[in-house]
Amino acid sequence: MNEIDPARRFSLDAVRKFDAPAENNTAGGGMTDVARQVASQYRRDTMSPIMVSGVLRMVEFALLLVSGLAVYFYYVGFFNYLAWQYSLTIAATSFLAVVLFDVTDCYQIVALMRPIANFGRLLLVWAGTFALMALTAFTMKMSEDYSRLLFGTWFVVGFVLILGLRLVMSKLIRRWARDGRMERRAVIVGGGKAAEVLIRSVERQPYNDIRICGIFDDRGDKRSPPVVAGYPKLGTISELIEFARIARIDMLIVSLPLTAESRVLQLLKKLWVLPVDIRLSAHSNALQFRPRAYSYIGSVPMLDIFDKPINDWDSVAKRAFDIVFSIIGIIVFSPVMLATAIAIKLDSKGPVLFHQKRHGFNNEIIDVYKFRSMYTDKADPTAKQTVTKNDPRVTRVGRFIRKTSIDELPQFFNSLFGSLSLVGPRPHAIAAQSHNLLYNEVVDGYFARHKVKPGVTGWAQINGWRGEMDTNEKIRMRTEYDLYYIENWSLLFDLRILFLTPIRLLNTENAY
Repeated sequence: MNEIDPARRFSLDAVRKFDAPAENNTAGGGMTDVARQVASQYRRDTMSPIMVSGVLRMVEFALLLVSGLAVYFYYVGFFNYLAWQYSLTIAATSFLAVVLFDVTDCYQIVALMRPIANFGRLLLVWAGTFALMALTAFTMKMSEDYSRLLFGTWFVVGFVLILGLRLVMSKLIRRWARDGRMERRAVIVGGGKAAEVLIRSVERQPYNDIRICGIFDDRGDKRSPPVVAGYPKLGTISELIEFARIARIDMLIVSLPLTAESRVLQLLKKLWVLPVDIRLSAHSNALQFRPRAYSYIGSVPMLDIFDKPINDWDSVAKRAFDIVFSIIGIIVFSPVMLATAIAIKLDSKGPVLFHQKRHGFNNEIIDVYKFRSMYTDKADPTAKQTVTKNDPRVTRVGRFIRKTSIDELPQFFNSLFGSLSLVGPRPHAIAAQSHNLLYNEVVDGYFARHKVKPGVTGWAQINGWRGEMDTNEKIRMRTEYDLYYIENWSLLFDLRILFLTPIRLLNTENAY
């Protein structure tokens, strides 16, 4: 009998705790002790398979390029003959090889885990690359200018290096998968027989990178058993939202038939605020769509409902954007920040900087820094009381720096260190209210703003929705613009917002 997987063993042990009295089975908040323990196991971020294969593409290109140049230097010398022609040919061949490896699915995780099984495909692609290079040289009547010995040696050396690298990567990927460092963590939404069939189908897939973390369902134990295919039911859908705030979950798989339209819509209305991929299992649906309508986990078809925004390479590009422009911003505005610090010190007693707890990505609590604009003894870190026009709590210097948004300049450091992005939905204080209602009580789906990292400036701010949030309509409009930004994000969009911000800040009508 095969040994039970450690993750499954934890689940089986956890199930036994479900028989404990309710008062002993609930930790602070809505989640049970078991759900909280499971969530704590998945606090650490995982390595994305897309990122791993993407980095491997770059490494293989560099490896082929360097090995080709090394062979050239060995046979010809240091750029002694046809220097730019050889360099260009070697670079083009290396790039073409990576493209062909990609087209033939050699960068799929399954292929990377089995380099020996894919030996023939790798050799065929590498040989095909050289055949195309030779054909191009023949067509351009340049073949006689190049050394056959040189390219023959590079063919052997390059293939040995690629195969060796993939053997090493195979061992690393298997270790990362075993240690839980590279996997896609999924939660099943909906229990019963449908969930069991789905789990069995997913587990049958060879070299599967899906780690099922548990099941959540609103239905009672009569309709949705507490254990399905060895996995425990960890709670209700409302508790799932809290669970996903703690655990680094990648995917929610809704295991409900399309015919249960009203229930599916009800679930999606609750779940879409989470920064995860949401898939609707289609393995048991009678309705059939075109193959391109589905994504697949192995051979299990899924309908893509929501995708996690700004993910994988987009997140890398956005982080690089933040670092570069934050450094530029700090350098450019350092004289303004120094003058502001001196003015605050001369105007009133207390520290120069003021930090406030705000909601960050995925509702995490972050510290956001600002120049202090209020008298120290009248400061309101919770922002429970909105700042209004001629507010007596605001200092003379404070009125100016709030109107001009100079008080926000220290947030360049938040962006540089990663708690904020330069562009994104503006973070609100955790206790911010409108007419004694929290913002999430005013706007349905308000927390969907937190599917991405909040920003120093944003689409709502440059469209006039900044400053005092004294009406419910202003909160709704700000949220609407923030959601538009999330759904339409691009680096060009970020650049547009960033460069329009100084111009739009000249309108100080709502800034007090």
